[in-house]
Parts: sequence; C-alpha cells; structure tokens
Amino acid sequence: MSERPVRVAVLGCGSVGSQVVRLLDEHGADLAARIGAPVELVGVAVRRIDAPREVEVPAGLLTTDAHALVTRDDVDVVVEVIGGIEPARSLILAALEHGASVVTANKALIAEDGPTLFEAAAKAAGGEGRDLYFEAAVAGAIPILRPLRESLAGDRVTRVLGIVNGTTNFILDKMDTAGSGFTEALEEAQELGYAEADPTADVEGFDAAAKAAILASLAFHSRVTAADVHREGITEVTAADMRSARETGRVVKLLAIAELREGPDGGAVAVRVHPAMIPRSHPLASVREAFNAVFVESEAAGQLMFYGPGAGGAPTASAVLGDLVTVARHRLSDTRGAGESAYAAREVLPMGETRTRYHVALDVDDRAGVLAAVAAAFADHDVSIQTVRQEGRGADAQLVVVSHQATDAQLSATVEALRGMDIVHEVSSVMRVEGEGE
Repeated sequence: MSERPVRVAVLGCGSVGSQVVRLLDEHGADLAARIGAPVELVGVAVRRIDAPREVEVPAGLLTTDAHALVTRDDVDVVVEVIGGIEPARSLILAALEHGASVVTANKALIAEDGPTLFEAAAKAAGGEGRDLYFEAAVAGAIPILRPLRESLAGDRVTRVLGIVNGTTNFILDKMDTAGSGFTEALEEAQELGYAEADPTADVEGFDAAAKAAILASLAFHSRVTAADVHREGITEVTAADMRSARETGRVVKLLAIAELREGPDGGAVAVRVHPAMIPRSHPLASVREAFNAVFVESEAAGQLMFYGPGAGGAPTASAVLGDLVTVARHRLSDTRGAGESAYAAREVLPMGETRTRYHVALDVDDRAGVLAAVAAAFADHDVSIQTVRQEGRGADAQLVVVSHQATDAQLSATVEALRGMDIVHEVSSVMRVEGEGE
C-alpha cells in the first residue's frame, strides 16, 4: 500500500456527482485496497456553495472556482460530471495540461469533440500522456465501452445495436404494454423522474445519437461525431405504428445502430438512431421500462448482450468509480491506458446509402389490381418485397408490406410514390425493421 494518496477533484455535485462523493466516502477502504493507495477527495467544484445537495459535503471541500481546482499541482485525477460542452471542455483541457488524468461522464462532449480531448491526453505531462476515461458516458452502469475498447480489441466488431436511452424506452414500453399515447407516457416518465421537464434531448434522439457516435468510434476504430449520426426521435410514433408492430409479432424500440458496410471506396460505417420494429423474440424486445441494453456482434466472439440500468445517479457513479480505480492504478504504476484508436479512418455513409428494411402499412381500395400496382411501385425503385399481408375492411383494405434490404433512399422514394397513388388512401405506418434475417 502506497503511503501517498491518490488525490481526486470532482467537478459537479448534482445527481451523479453527489453519488460519486458518497461512494468515495463509504467505500474508501475498499477503493484503497483495490488501487493500492488511499483516495483523498481534495475538492468539489459547484456553482453555488449553499445549494441543497443529496449528500453532505464538508464545507472546506466546496469551491466555485473550478479552474483553480483542476490546475492544483497536487490533483492526480479530475472527475467531470457537470455535463454540457462548456465549461466542461475547457476544464478538462486545463486538467490534462496540468498533468491530471480525467474521468468523465460527458457523452455530448466526447461525441462532439473527442479527438481534441484525446490529443490533449496524449500530449499531457510533457508527452508522457494521461488517461481520459469515459465509461459512464454511455448506458450508465452497463460496462460496454471497456469491452469494446479492450476486451474485444483482438476481434472484429461488425455491428452494435442498442437501446441506450431509458426515457424513450420507458415511453415506448408504456405505449406498447399499456396502450398509452405518447403524451400520456411522457407525462408518466416525467412524474417518475425518468424524463426532464424539457425532454427534447431524449425524445428527439440527441442523447442516443451522441452515445451511438461513441459506440461506433470505439467499435470501428474511426472518428465518428454526433453530427455524423442520422437521428430520428420518437415523437412521430403513433398508435397505428404500435398496432402494426403488435399484429406482426414485433415491438417498437428507439435503436442506436452502428455497423460495418461496404461503401463506394471500400469499408465504411453506417450509424443511425431511429425508431424501429424488432421481433418480440429478439433479446432487445424484452428490455422494459427505463432499462438499457446493447447487442454486439463480432466475428470471433459472436453475439454479446450487455444489459442494466442506463441512467441515474448511483448507477452512473458506479461506472465513474470503476474508471477512477483503473486510472488511479495507472498513476501509481506510472502508466496509461489505451488512448484513441482511429487508425481505420472509415468513411461514414450518409443515411440514403445505408441499407435497411421497411414495414409499410397502407389503406387502399379493396379491388382487383391494387396489390399488383403496389408491387410495381416497389419494383420501380428496385426494392424487393419480403412479405405482404392484406386485410379487408369493407370497401377498403389494408396492406402491410415488409421489404427486403435496400438503400434508405430507395425505400423512402418508394413510400413517396405510394403516397401519390390514387388507389392509396393513406400510408398509415412507416417503420424500419431490424433484428431479422435479410
């Protein structure tokens, strides 16, 4: 056991930061045994000293001068849990420049400007480098980033498919199991604390897109930012979509999907976030309420699934403390962990070139020739039909068509053509289909 403690500064004391402080205190002896040195909390940066907090923090540790805290000569590790882009970016860069290692839960910052942070970490301490760890940035307590970065480093990951936002999963689950409308389910999520007063980042897919970018970057050794991710939220998911899914043995989930594809210039990456139908037999279909799960496919390991609570103060703090133990060990042994791996530099395909499948429900005339005309519209855009189901409804009928894989541009153009046909009264549901055979 080293006599010199590992000195830690924490930025932020909200729901996650307060739990980090609590765990540092309650598990101090165990953490010291696992690290090989005691852990000393030397400061907690907050916006207001007198604000109410979930845990009691000694007044002598609180400060509103975050920059002075991260640039102290005796700070070994800075834990950033304030979120957002600024001042988090400037504080992390300052910490690295002054020789501290960094643990962060900041998905938005890593997804937007990760390369800048990785470069600063590599140049820190006069070129010796410092750690930048961020397990808590994706899926809360679920250990998914380290398996991608380390455990599967000798394998070739081909696809990552995940439910990475608990708010949207809770809403869609209530719409499916309880028949709730979107607004009703959102209000329940807010009452239970799963959704913010302004739920835009969740329901419009921004949160999931940032996480998808991080997952894709690690899985495919290429730089992927949140701006590269095709993003659709769940605000347009309707009762008709839910009914169509239920009638065909599927369920609707907001999925983050990253996969290797063949691009115009060779290997490429497709990254997207959108609602999709998956079979109720798929492992992700059983992920209920506010839980998260990530499904990884690789050439040697095959299929792996990581499941657990994807948000919340204590679960996220668990991931932060796991990184802290690793980073502290590195400081003691004067080493550092893996940095950015972007050697593959694969192109990110635009959504139009991404291959996917569509489930399309149409209200049409119930007369001869309609099915042939609809099939012709698909054929005109070089889209093959996998299944067709027809139900008569008086003078009308409903056709449910599921396509084989085609580019998203082809499928989108097909739907637009169907909307313009006289025999089609309404395109009542359009949803991508994932998790089934090609």
